[in-house]
Amino acid sequence: MTRHRLALVLLLTFVLTAHTRAADPARPNIIIILADDLGYGDVGCYGATKVKTPNIDRLASQGLRFTDAHSTSATCTPSRYSLMTGEFAWRHKGTGILPGDAALIIDPSRPTLPSILQKAGYVTGAVGKWHLGLGTAGHLDWNTEIKPGPNEIGFSSSFIIPATVDRVPCVFVENHRVANADSSNPIEVSYAKKVGDEPTGAQHPELLKLKPSQGHDQTIVNGISRIGYMTGGKAALWKDEEIADVLTKRATTFIEQNKDKPFFLYFATHDVHVPRTPHPRFVGTSQCGVRGDVVQEFDWSVGEVMATLERLKIADNTLLIVTSDNGPVVDDGYADGAVRDLNGHKPAGPYRGGKYTVYEGGTRMPMLARWPGRIKAGGTSDALICQVDLLASLAALTGATLPANAGPDSANLLPALLGERNTGRESLVEQGGGVVLGIRKGNWKFVPRPNAATGGELYDLASDPAEASNVAARHADVVKELAALLRDARAKGMQQ
Repeated sequence: MTRHRLALVLLLTFVLTAHTRAADPARPNIIIILADDLGYGDVGCYGATKVKTPNIDRLASQGLRFTDAHSTSATCTPSRYSLMTGEFAWRHKGTGILPGDAALIIDPSRPTLPSILQKAGYVTGAVGKWHLGLGTAGHLDWNTEIKPGPNEIGFSSSFIIPATVDRVPCVFVENHRVANADSSNPIEVSYAKKVGDEPTGAQHPELLKLKPSQGHDQTIVNGISRIGYMTGGKAALWKDEEIADVLTKRATTFIEQNKDKPFFLYFATHDVHVPRTPHPRFVGTSQCGVRGDVVQEFDWSVGEVMATLERLKIADNTLLIVTSDNGPVVDDGYADGAVRDLNGHKPAGPYRGGKYTVYEGGTRMPMLARWPGRIKAGGTSDALICQVDLLASLAALTGATLPANAGPDSANLLPALLGERNTGRESLVEQGGGVVLGIRKGNWKFVPRPNAATGGELYDLASDPAEASNVAARHADVVKELAALLRDARAKGMQQ
């Protein structure tokens, strides 16, 4: 064999091997896009007409749409904790809504969804909202290395918003450092007292381009007053209207850089959380005000990820999941006209409540999964499934070994996730604001109320999806059964 022919054979072998590695059907790329405060009724394929979500709707037509999928909680920190750990947050103290300077609430020594996939050979990346704490209690200095954080619980790289956009510090953290930090202008943050001489919304409302409706009146950044006090870090401050562009670019860059190896991307957007400040190209594009505009901005982010997968020709070997952290809220602290401009739009769709509530609108999420060639296109599933189950399900998908202490509440529902079976959980604990819990079993929903003569609220979701008629008095046997099931869940965990 001539040298030329040998070189050609070796080149072809390398190309074929690389292609096989990149397109291994047993190890698909995995992307979870997690919206913030997106409701069941905020998306076109779930019934929305006042907002347009063509990319998410196309995703539904190409994959599987779930109608009974849930976050574990109706607020952000606990639901994100559960997604990462496979454990209901109400079991773990300190998992309420965190301030922006909270310590990391996930023990780096415990197995997590990213660490399990990382050990299985995946490159893992976190982009976007974090809100699970950083550093250790009492030792968070924004001007030095910031850890532990996402990288210590299993992410190979991270580019995050530390908490929420309405909380200081208003900076991105890339891996262990504030992005674009300037050592000559150090950052100081406090949630206990005012620091520095930056104006506050309470003292100088005339400086605000977006006024608070409640709270949110402390340090002003970019003409918006926030929760908490901050000074310094001028070069590192984000521009609110550009956050979606910055995060989406980071997400698509991660995909581009890792297209030839199995990767897991956790892309947690800031939309549609307050303060709602869409990029100018989205302003006024919906029929229900600024909240609708940022829903459409979120849809654009989803579309950019989809376009990147298609351009790189890796869409067929990528499991793409789109969902939300908790139910919707309209007025969440800023006078942005969202209530006034609803125009008949129902963010929670047919369901009662929303963010902060234990009712279905608080935890029943839009959730879509696409994996061309594996998930049948255009399907709908009414399987009861929860984000806490992603840890066990994705571990099963990738053949990852689960340590004995991994995901104590996570059920392997891979057949339901892939649309191969229409059965999911038999029961599910739902967490409202604080530690208010309810429980689902089949179509029954029970919310204990200790002072109620009937023991609480019972709803038949098959005939009453809006939870408008409490039938506890007529079904004492069901109340007794579900109350016992909830007590058992509190004591020892759900049995699947």
